[in-house]
Amino acid sequence: MRALRVAFAAVILLAACGSSAAAPAKPASGACALHPVLIEDFNDLSVASRKLGPARWTAHTPWNGDFGDARFTDPREEGPFSVKDGVLSIKAWKERSGLWRSGLLAAGDSTGAHSGTRYGYFEARMKLPPGPGTWPAFWLADAKSARTKNGNIELDVIEYYGKFADSYRAHVHVWYKDRAKTYGKGTLLQVPDGSLVQDFHTYGVDVSPQAIVFFRDGKQVWSQPTPPELDGPLYPLINLALGSGWPIDKTPNPSTLLVDYVHVYGRGPGPPGGCPPGPPRR
Repeated sequence: MRALRVAFAAVILLAACGSSAAAPAKPASGACALHPVLIEDFNDLSVASRKLGPARWTAHTPWNGDFGDARFTDPREEGPFSVKDGVLSIKAWKERSGLWRSGLLAAGDSTGAHSGTRYGYFEARMKLPPGPGTWPAFWLADAKSARTKNGNIELDVIEYYGKFADSYRAHVHVWYKDRAKTYGKGTLLQVPDGSLVQDFHTYGVDVSPQAIVFFRDGKQVWSQPTPPELDGPLYPLINLALGSGWPIDKTPNPSTLLVDYVHVYGRGPGPPGGCPPGPPRR
């Protein structure tokens, strides 16, 4: 996805403060128990400026930018963000001028401040918008300063193209300023046609020193070896973009991505043989 993200805009912050408790002390490095890092249940929404500080989210990518055919927009009365009954809505809409607008949330900023973890489990529960041209995603980026351009990790937990209602993609990317060094791998994951827009589903990824393991509705769907470039924390992003090379002339206006929660759990590297991957027991 980041290969498409050029011509970036200024970073503006948005805090989405849910019902979250302070994270307890981290377990020993050899332990497999998960501890809460970010428990965002979207019980309310608040706005901050420029840096995370007490805020929970930024409204643009920390490396300054938009991508896709809708402009990511700061919180405003008509959108793109709203909260009702513990569910976040991210709306994409077409203005009278013909310009499309939408929204992105990132739990990090350009200084490297973040709400994330190096190893652990990341999960979002979402209901995707129907229609061609929609391009919602839940993904992770590493918490480096925006000035760092080499060995940047990106994990796309779900990248969905509304033109294809029977599948979505997952990716492991490692980005370098020298594109010749950039590498990664992705997979196409099949689902019942239309199922992801008809109801909420959970999308998760477990990150350990040994492997990156992807989940849907608590079941493992794909895995890849952990890149050696993973040398620090990751934080979550969630957005509703449009396009990605597909026409948006038939995209429903408005289109809305619904997000029930974003949860991040951390742990140490675990024992030499690795920890069992997956969400915490509930």
